[in-house]
Amino acid sequence: MKALVKISGFVGKYMAVIVLAVAAVSLLYPRAAVWVQTGWINYLLMVVMFGMGLTLKTEDFRHVFRQPGYIVLGCISQFTIMPLLAFALGKAFHLDTALLAGVILVGACPGGTASNVITYLAGGDVPLSVGMTSVNTLLAPVLTPLITYLYLHTHVEVNVWSMFLSIIQVVIIPLAAGLVINRFFSRFTEPVTRILPMISVIAICLIVTAVVSHNAEKILSTGMVVFAVVILHNLLGYACGFGLGKALKLDVPKVKALSIEIGMQNSGLASSLAGTAFPTLAMAAVPGAVFSVWHNISGAVLAGICSRKT
Repeated sequence: MKALVKISGFVGKYMAVIVLAVAAVSLLYPRAAVWVQTGWINYLLMVVMFGMGLTLKTEDFRHVFRQPGYIVLGCISQFTIMPLLAFALGKAFHLDTALLAGVILVGACPGGTASNVITYLAGGDVPLSVGMTSVNTLLAPVLTPLITYLYLHTHVEVNVWSMFLSIIQVVIIPLAAGLVINRFFSRFTEPVTRILPMISVIAICLIVTAVVSHNAEKILSTGMVVFAVVILHNLLGYACGFGLGKALKLDVPKVKALSIEIGMQNSGLASSLAGTAFPTLAMAAVPGAVFSVWHNISGAVLAGICSRKT
């Protein structure tokens, strides 16, 4: 177990580099990676969300009731700023329907679990980050399909009901199962949580591999446009969260948590939902795959910068 914990710590520390390397191999040598099937994505996401549930305790949710205003602020910001940025960037760069759908779907998803790790490394308010991620995730089955429909119903048919069911299956049930198991069997789950970074990174790498390798030709054919949009989407999310926190005169740890929570998305979920919501638009999964790689890199860099700022 000690060896696994050390490996897990190493993998967690160099997560950005590992994900980038996996993405590069999948993009440049897709034949070596196509053995990872896109049908595995939902199950891999379920593993990640179950792991998140194992790290949560009922005490974490007390933070929501102690400081509900900050949680509400994070929720409103998450589901307004990122979808609006996605739509504006999609229109500004004249994305085709499939890529526009994928970018907006990324923006309409809740914050990812990686935001909690990056907030911790950045010296931010971790309980607030966990609270915002948890509440946003619980609201996602309703808000993500609704927001996606509002922005895209004039462009393409959106299967709202399928999205709702998929989020319940992939996110809510595994998360709740992990939380319940941790509540009643914490003595057994505590050792497991020490190697969860390794398990989560492996799952994320396999998700990136599945999406990138099976869409390598399409990703390369888009040129730099999709990369530019994804990078700007992420960085502007950080900037908006930081500016909002400063404007509201929040303390520094809360500003960091808000900025990271808004900028980092559950892009793996977006890639998974793309096939459910837009079965005829294969390219809709591409922005989520690119975002999955990029936000881990930018998050690691941001954490390094923020950790030096009080």
